Amino acid sequence: MAVCDDLFMSVPRHQAMGPGREFDTIRTLLDRWGELAVGIGDDAALLHAPQGRSVVASTDAFVEDTHFRQEWITPFETGVRATAAALSDLAAMGARADALLIAFVVPERWRSKLVDVADGIASVVTDAGARIAGGNISSGGAFSITTTVIGSASRVVPRSGACVGDTLLLTGTLGGPGKALHSWDDGREPSEWARERFARPVARLAAGEAFAEGGAHAMLDISDGLAADARHMAAASRVRLQIVASAVPRGPGVTIPEALTSGEEYELLVAVAPESAGKLMADIAAKYGVRCTRIGEVVATDENDMLAGRSGDVDVFGLTGAHPGVHPAVELVKGHDHFSL
Repeated sequence: MAVCDDLFMSVPRHQAMGPGREFDTIRTLLDRWGELAVGIGDDAALLHAPQGRSVVASTDAFVEDTHFRQEWITPFETGVRATAAALSDLAAMGARADALLIAFVVPERWRSKLVDVADGIASVVTDAGARIAGGNISSGGAFSITTTVIGSASRVVPRSGACVGDTLLLTGTLGGPGKALHSWDDGREPSEWARERFARPVARLAAGEAFAEGGAHAMLDISDGLAADARHMAAASRVRLQIVASAVPRGPGVTIPEALTSGEEYELLVAVAPESAGKLMADIAAKYGVRCTRIGEVVATDENDMLAGRSGDVDVFGLTGAHPGVHPAVELVKGHDHFSL
């Protein structure tokens, strides 16, 4: 993807930094990143908002022993994983990626691995056509990467815009990250496909921007799992979503419940007008090689839900024992909670 150079007009080269281990580490990172990094060393990044576009920003944390374990993925994959997950929030709004601010907490045992982490970050930033504009580095007990992503969009797509009658589209194939996590928890090695899906996710930036330009009404990424994040769209849009379980694309050996509940997916769930769905699916597959699948539709919120003060919910048809009007996705998963015990 092409870099948006006008975002960095008049941005100075890196500032000279004094001596010390912290600044030596920053200099090492800058050597690895080369022209991907701009204007490093001042107290804050200087950016210029692109004319006629809305600025979109998000922050994501990736913490050792909370989001991953060192024995699961390589340091290079740690950088890939953290960066792609953060950029996925821009994709979910229909934004392109312009700049990143990256904050590290680095225990001593990670210092020698930081170059490989930086290379993983660089690989994703390069593919996204973005630049690294600043950040922070500190020592600490657990390794972490906190990534602030800054993008821009000609048309922003919220999760709250789903309309009754819309078609629901889903990118990608589900279940890999969940399979990988279950394997590691059981002391087994996951399949190559499942491990790759967890360790090297891809932020659907090009597809997200294409959906936005194609008139999508609502969109979000399903990092907490399809069933859970579908409820977020339903609640925000004050509608119900009906998902056909058999239509959800699944990877090898993945059951329907696993596909519905697997988190860490970073695929996009999109509500579009039915007359636009076919062309969008074909265009995105042809231009970007991204699989898109029709998995359901948007319907009016049930009157009982309105009386109970619920904005919307999800029906999943086709599960064992499920019938129209029954929505077992409510029982399948609540979604990831960073503060659950």
